[in-house]
Formats: sequence, C-alpha cells, structure tokens
Amino acid sequence: MPRNDVHIERRTIDGTVVEVRRSTRRRRSVHAFRDGELIVLQVPAALSAPEVDAWAARMIARVAAKETQRRTRTPRSDDALAARAVALSAQYLDGAATPASIRWVRNQNSRWGSCTPASRTIRLSHRLQAMPDWVVDYVILHELAHLLEASHGRRFWALVNRYPRSERAQGFLEGVANAAGIADAWPRTDDIAEGGTH
Repeated sequence: MPRNDVHIERRTIDGTVVEVRRSTRRRRSVHAFRDGELIVLQVPAALSAPEVDAWAARMIARVAAKETQRRTRTPRSDDALAARAVALSAQYLDGAATPASIRWVRNQNSRWGSCTPASRTIRLSHRLQAMPDWVVDYVILHELAHLLEASHGRRFWALVNRYPRSERAQGFLEGVANAAGIADAWPRTDDIAEGGTH
C-alpha cells in the first residue's frame, strides 16, 4: 500500500538503476540498500535534484563496497575455530574446556551449535560464518561450557556469562532467528532448565 508521505522516482546513475524514495518524514538521514537489480535510495523530500545525484553516487559506491566485502570475506576455517576455542577456554574457563574437535557443519539449520560431551566434539552452523566475531565467540564459549556442564542449568549459565558480551550475543542471535522464522534456535539465560545440550 503506497504511503502519502513518500514520492518514488526511478533514474539511472552511472549505469545503475536507482529508485529514489523522497519522504517528508525523513529530515536529514540518507539510506541506501539493494533490492534485486536496483539500489533504493531513501532521502528527505527537501533535497534538490543535484543533491540527490551526489548522494546517489556516494551511496551506490557504499552499497557496492559492502557487497564486495561480503563476497570476498574468507570463511573461517576449522583450524581457526580450534585456535579460537583454545583461546576462549583459557580466557573465560581457566583452560578447563578442551574439545577433541570443533568444526563447521551445514546440517544445523535450526540451531547455532551443538556439543557431544562424551566425545568432546563441537559443531557450529555454517550460518555463523557471516556473523560478527563476538557472536561466533559467544557460540563457541556456549558449546565449550557444555564440556564442563552438560545441561542448561545455573552452573552452565554461570560459566557462559563470564563472557562479557553474552547477553548482547543472545539478543543478536535471537533477532537473526526471528527474522529467519526459526523458533527456539537457541536457549537463553532465562531458559534455565535441566536437559540436553545445544
């Protein structure tokens, strides 16, 4: 349903189709994102045509740079995961949690990671590879904590919460899961229960 406060126009700038959305609600900020083959540029309605063109050129370059960065990002290797697990265990768990193996897997689409304490193996969903390091660190630490405490009880969460960004990472993962339509992808601190591992 079209909004009355947004005027939409399309133009081609430097060979890129740009949909300019002028909004009377937008006062100062300019935002751009890709929508299929075109770049959507959200601007204040008061901007002149030359100002829109200048912003469009700048924002097209910014969107292209982000896309290139995403394409060229080197996936984290299993060896890098193992090294990170050792460092996190040393920093937050006094070096007490040492996995026999930790690796990326492609068959975990409804949870971020899993741990088998008996074999001391940890598996992380490949979907985490595109996430910030501090979120991946949280998931690694969560799984390392399972090597010391199998359930999601109070002792487990006391270990996990040694990580200073624990709550923030939980919120980040919850937001990603909600956006993807994945329910209960990850237990939270307030889900204290005795049971299996994730």
